[in-house]
Amino acid sequence: MICYDFINKYIRDTIKPNSGILAELEEYAKKNHVPIIQPEVARLILILGRLLKPSRILEAGTAIGYSAILMAQILNPGGKIDTIERYDLMISLARENIKKAGLHDVINVIAGDALDVMQCLDKKYDMIFLDAAKGQYPEFLPEVIRMLNPGGLLISDNVLYKGMIADDKLVVRRKITIVKRLRDYLSSLCNNEELETTIVPIGDGVAISYKK
Repeated sequence: MICYDFINKYIRDTIKPNSGILAELEEYAKKNHVPIIQPEVARLILILGRLLKPSRILEAGTAIGYSAILMAQILNPGGKIDTIERYDLMISLARENIKKAGLHDVINVIAGDALDVMQCLDKKYDMIFLDAAKGQYPEFLPEVIRMLNPGGLLISDNVLYKGMIADDKLVVRRKITIVKRLRDYLSSLCNNEELETTIVPIGDGVAISYKK
């Protein structure tokens, strides 16, 4: 987290706890150290999604299916989500959880490397959520712009990376390459003429980009 702990705690205390499958997955993630989106980021996505009312969503980084199941709440009736995951265990768990949530006809888990899959996709999306390998974000961007409908949203998670993106004093030596690539990514986002972008310092940093 990149904000003061007391601010994070206050924000999270204002959020109504989830129930059902989402609560179960939060508990599973906590016990098994599986990274899922942080509560304040989840809330932001829900609010943005209710305003946008997307019919098609693409996600890079399925993990156990938590965020895909969450985003199913904001789909227009008849809408679909494609979500990409490369790890076999996560694919199996995600598909099981999606079936348990009764969303197997709504959420399609695509197995493979996110960049390879994106380059093969010939679809258009109203919202794209990036939560996969941060070092690949710069390579994702051209494909994302190609697939994103005008008026659509790109939401990029973890872009401030524990504050290291903003301050060299925080950079851990073994993370230098990822930090450089994320800085390049944010620069590309903020200077792309097809996009309007803002960076929100919640969770581990979220970039929200609107395609003109």
